[in-house]
Amino acid sequence: MFTVLTLLMLAVGIGANVAVFSVVEGVLLKPLPYPHPERLLTVSLSAPGVGLPDAQMAPSDYFIFQEQNRTFQNIGLYQDDSVSITGAGQPDQVPAMDVTSGTLAALGVQPALGRLFSPSDDSPSAPLAAVLSYSYWQRKFAGSRSVIGRTLDADGKARQIIGVLPRDFQFLDRQNVAVFLPLQFDRNKTFLGNFSYNAVGRLNSGVTLAQANADVARMLPIVLRSFAPPPGFSLDLFKKAQIGPNLRPLRQDVVGNVSTLLWVLMASIGMVLLIACANVANLLLVRTEGRQQELAIRTALGATRGRIAGELLFESLVLGLIGSILGLGFAYAALRLLVTLAPSGLPRITDIGINFPVLLFTLAIALLTSVLFGLVPVLKYAGARASTGLREGGRTLSQSRQRHRARNVLVTLQVSLAFVLLICSGLMIRTFRALTHVNPGFANPADVQTFRIFIPGSDVADDAQVPRVEQQIRDKLAATPGVSSVGFSSAIPMDGNNWNDLVFAADRAYAQGQLPPLRRHVMISPGYLQAMGIPLIAGRDITWTDTYDKIPVALISENFAREYWGSPANALGKRIRISSIDDWRQIIGVVANVHDHGMNKAAPADVYWPVLLAKFESEPLRATRDIAFAVRSPLAGSQAFMNQIRHAVWSVDANLPLASVHTLDYFYQHSMARTAFTLVMLGIAGAMALLLGTVGLYGVIAYSVSQRTREIGIRMALGAQQKELTLMFVRQGLMLTAIGVVCGLAAAFAVMRFMSSLLFGVSALDPVTYAAVTAGLVATALLASYLPSRRASSVNPVEALRAE
Repeated sequence: MFTVLTLLMLAVGIGANVAVFSVVEGVLLKPLPYPHPERLLTVSLSAPGVGLPDAQMAPSDYFIFQEQNRTFQNIGLYQDDSVSITGAGQPDQVPAMDVTSGTLAALGVQPALGRLFSPSDDSPSAPLAAVLSYSYWQRKFAGSRSVIGRTLDADGKARQIIGVLPRDFQFLDRQNVAVFLPLQFDRNKTFLGNFSYNAVGRLNSGVTLAQANADVARMLPIVLRSFAPPPGFSLDLFKKAQIGPNLRPLRQDVVGNVSTLLWVLMASIGMVLLIACANVANLLLVRTEGRQQELAIRTALGATRGRIAGELLFESLVLGLIGSILGLGFAYAALRLLVTLAPSGLPRITDIGINFPVLLFTLAIALLTSVLFGLVPVLKYAGARASTGLREGGRTLSQSRQRHRARNVLVTLQVSLAFVLLICSGLMIRTFRALTHVNPGFANPADVQTFRIFIPGSDVADDAQVPRVEQQIRDKLAATPGVSSVGFSSAIPMDGNNWNDLVFAADRAYAQGQLPPLRRHVMISPGYLQAMGIPLIAGRDITWTDTYDKIPVALISENFAREYWGSPANALGKRIRISSIDDWRQIIGVVANVHDHGMNKAAPADVYWPVLLAKFESEPLRATRDIAFAVRSPLAGSQAFMNQIRHAVWSVDANLPLASVHTLDYFYQHSMARTAFTLVMLGIAGAMALLLGTVGLYGVIAYSVSQRTREIGIRMALGAQQKELTLMFVRQGLMLTAIGVVCGLAAAFAVMRFMSSLLFGVSALDPVTYAAVTAGLVATALLASYLPSRRASSVNPVEALRAE
């Protein structure tokens, strides 16, 4: 039973640590799967003049950086895309990536078939081409090698397939890219601005990050001198933005901001292992105490302290190694659960697994744990004198307090570590509760079905006719049984589609060098607000008359209205625009704030425009072709309902595939997925810690009762009451718990600064959480102490003294 309990605790503690370390190693520690990944950089900019600490690249920057840099071997732009594949059965919407020729070259990828993009493919006059991912090649073309040279119809344009990427290639953290398309910029038509492209660069050998940043800083003034500002914008505006370099290792962007989360989880699971080691050490102490006479006889026969210590440590090492092997099996199963529970935004999830570094970590942790729990009995008993061991091993003496001191220290350690983990779990519970109480700005997201479509020029050439086709689809959807309202827009809240730009107000004077803050822009149809459940606070909604007659109107969010004009009512009738040659547009309505970047981020200031605009952003006419529909119905989310929606869309245009099919609740839950994942993982760690700590406390009290049977018999013979004996042991358990809680408080205050970035709406020193955890831990300790203490009151003093 001793061996079974020991191995079980070690398997759970080591297995949990190996599982989490596998995630940490796969996401944070493993190099990116490209040649010389240390030379790969994210090439981005900053624009502190407009409040942008991190800005993307513009084509004008790309041209100058490509031609005049002194530090890059390759540099390329890329942009997420989604294309409609038609002409081969049912239309299909697939994830795509628009890239320049230097992008794949910078990553060092070699084609599995055909060739990759060359600089000539970047030219606007070059034939349209496409490169397929390996998985899409297998799925769409059954792995046929004759695919090179065939035609692929993407968004109504025929593209020649020129290459296939290798099986194991993944583009950064994008897992499902099917098609790569060339970005083709016309240098003669390129203006400053349009900072909407990501960039990756590969440094020349021996070049440092600081040198690359200096090189970009040198080239930025050349960009301003080489390209004109777009119509309606002045060169002075770009100078005031104070554009500067912001280069960083590519790994930093691929991994994102999950490092704090993963290290917190690693530390929490490490605490569980320490608690398990403390429990095993207590078991070994009890077992070694029972062997004192044996150890004393060995010493009397000439065994040295080193010989006895070596034998005890060898037993611990065997237990540690077997426990690690069992823990490795447990980790394999736990990893599958971890990957299932992991938020979809967790990067490099395909790199997580049991590999050589993980096996090395398992061996290291086996040796470390063996020493941790094995040294406790070694230090206490390996050097005991033979006379002392023989005397204390006799049955005529009661157990001394010194005999229990080591076990008490270990239990105190368990309680303090469990307290820290329970505090972390409690704060995450409070964080999750705070997030669920934030008003997202829309209503009943589970009843809103969303999907995206793109109307290519091959289907509708005239921009003015695009919204009429979109309205036809909207009317067909509205006629579907069970649908209460329908609308569409350029972006659904929290779906990751963001467009931010400056907005000037007609009644505000701007000082020399001052620029207005960036606002989030959304194109919407009439009925969109109703379908989303976004309240209209003041004024009216956009109408179809506004849209088709191109009346210059706009809606803004409540926080925008209050920032500029004090109240929603005061904002009505005011005028705003983006470019100096645009028409001023009258604010006709103010809507509720919508949390677009997640529930833990402040709602952005939004501007809503009609889906058809004249004289907007220096363009004579702009139609929104890439749109997301919102269909409100209690049937949202069901397959049968989606079949009806597809039928309605294809009754208008059979070439329009539906993409990003999700309910609005999917995006809402996705925004809290990382918090929920952290809550679950810390909750599991806290529950394991509480269980192991309770078992440790129970074991100490139970063993104390069993070892003090003679003392209890004497006390009862002298008149001690059962209640007093029970209280004596309960008091011992509560005293250990109190000391553990005090130590845990000090430790919690020290580690909470690492947790603060994961919290929302709650302080890292939240008194409610600390009080609740303390009360819960004390109550658990009371129960764990009371149950074995009851045995003390059932001791028969006559039998106890006779047994001695």
